[in-house]
Amino acid sequence: MTRCVSTAHLIEILEDARSRTLELLGDLDGAQLIGPRLPTVNPMLWEVGHVAWFYENFILRRLYGHAPLLEQGDRLYDSIAIAHDTRWDLPLLPLDETLRYMGRVHEALVGRLEGALASEQDSFIYQFATFHEDMHDEAFLWTRQTLAYPRPRLAAARARAPSADGEAGGLSGDAQVPGGTFMLGAPPQAPFLFDNEKWAHPVELAPFRISRAPVSNGQFMAFVEDGGYQRREFWDQAGWGWREAADAHHPVYWRREGSGAWEVRQFDAWGPLAPDRPVVHVNWHEASAWCRWAGRRLPTEAEWEAAAVGEPDGGRLAPRKRRHPWGEAPPGPERANLDGRALGCVDVAALPAGDSAFGCRQMLGNVWEWTADTFGPYPGFAPDAYREYSQPLFGTTRVLRGGAWTSRARMVNATYRNYFGPERRDVFAGFRTCATAD
Repeated sequence: MTRCVSTAHLIEILEDARSRTLELLGDLDGAQLIGPRLPTVNPMLWEVGHVAWFYENFILRRLYGHAPLLEQGDRLYDSIAIAHDTRWDLPLLPLDETLRYMGRVHEALVGRLEGALASEQDSFIYQFATFHEDMHDEAFLWTRQTLAYPRPRLAAARARAPSADGEAGGLSGDAQVPGGTFMLGAPPQAPFLFDNEKWAHPVELAPFRISRAPVSNGQFMAFVEDGGYQRREFWDQAGWGWREAADAHHPVYWRREGSGAWEVRQFDAWGPLAPDRPVVHVNWHEASAWCRWAGRRLPTEAEWEAAAVGEPDGGRLAPRKRRHPWGEAPPGPERANLDGRALGCVDVAALPAGDSAFGCRQMLGNVWEWTADTFGPYPGFAPDAYREYSQPLFGTTRVLRGGAWTSRARMVNATYRNYFGPERRDVFAGFRTCATAD
């Protein structure tokens, strides 16, 4: 059940998502909007049309019988029917025509909302479709990073940027999380739910220790300089196969400059590697190899969520859990690096106001965090209206938690499950680790 929200809220988030989309496209030329044919990105010109088509198809046409607003829309923008590699070959509309199509869809979406309070159906599908646009906006950011396009100019970054700096030397040490019964997943009364979050169900956790902060650039650099990418003993079979095929020797956007110091590329600019920022753009294989080198391991989903929003109750986990790591208050720039406000990562020790009950920092925002688990259904799973959202990826992808600086605060919380193939390095992903059993 989705909580009914006001029509004013739905219109507000629709307009906010559209503003972000336009910010991410407006400074790019025609060649950049198409870009090279790569397996991890889409032509941005295709992707923005797909966003408009998704609203039209899933809301206006499927639910309310609206006539198509673009005759060739299904042939151009249906992501299920159109193979990824063919999207560069389609007769795509120019950007100005695509934006006019988006505008017509937006007017129709807003025009059919009536009254002060939206229905349960509208509350769900309008939010879902807006979050779908938010996801593509995040994809636009990793496309811009992948293709070395300029750093975008976002109004949110000019308005309320979080503090970037933390304690000198980062944030070390582990948090101790007690064992007990933990309710993994989202409860029915959550304001909004994706199908793969349903439903909260009990899991038994043994006590564990988890790092208070994500792994930093400096910590990961020690692995690189110790020959970690060349030492077979730190990689499982699949990871070693990936490393050899990719000829990987360090994180994808790192390089050594003339003096031997490490540099990192952020969008189109190279600069010194900041040792206290979280390592980012590492895949699941790289994260797992670092863990073996360090004598650590990735947390399970349940451990990650318990450390993020669980609470102690004597020597056990409490039966309750928080909405956010710090409590019920909404995310703000003093607690979480979200919404593109910093236009990049902040130090791993920054934002202590966002600590969880166990003292774990930045469990929302900054970088997505890989977990040990393969993405799969919770007990009793049933797909929602967009049946292809989760189910086709079960069993083949790995779970990430917590969101990144690129993620929208309205969409991401501690029960949100992201999922990518273990080979993906383009996502704004890092990791935190658990101590191995004593």
